[in-house]
Amino acid sequence: MFKSNKKPAPAANHSVTKGKAVPANRVDTLIGKQTELLGDVRFSGGLHVDGTIKGKVMAASDKNAVLSVSESGNVEGDVRVPHVVLNGTVTGDVHASVRLQLSERARVTGNVYYQIIEMASGAAVNGQMVHEGEDQSHAGAAKPANKDKQQGPQAIGSSSSGSSGSGNADNRNNKSGQSANLVTERQAKAS
Repeated sequence: MFKSNKKPAPAANHSVTKGKAVPANRVDTLIGKQTELLGDVRFSGGLHVDGTIKGKVMAASDKNAVLSVSESGNVEGDVRVPHVVLNGTVTGDVHASVRLQLSERARVTGNVYYQIIEMASGAAVNGQMVHEGEDQSHAGAAKPANKDKQQGPQAIGSSSSGSSGSGNADNRNNKSGQSANLVTERQAKAS
């Protein structure tokens, strides 16, 4: 009956995945700075960690679930969440089936499995960085038999110089002897 001439507000605080905006600042559950949680955490929606979790952190079949860990946040256990925004510490493997954002103070001691990664200068990963294609990131999906057909990593770099520097990524544990190949947006467009 009534038409509005207003256009939707720009998605400034959203992560865009395949044309769908996922709120990066959505918080349904908060683990406070003075809180230490012992045991596994299964959540849906948004989980923000300022304190410490000693146990696994998993999204409960929510493809839009977002885990954000602040500078003071600490997770001691594996993480399996579609969208991960990390500026704190994770000691364990990180499985981000859709998007992983490592801010400048992010520290990961463990392997990182991602589909899309954004890594700021100063972020550090002490472990392998493993790109997983769409078909591999879904639960129960089999790995391809021919690794030659597997695509290389997709990354969004935040370097203003346009260099592909992988920050402080430490790939010494990569058994294949190949280092993670991160590509900035500018280099990807130039190709």
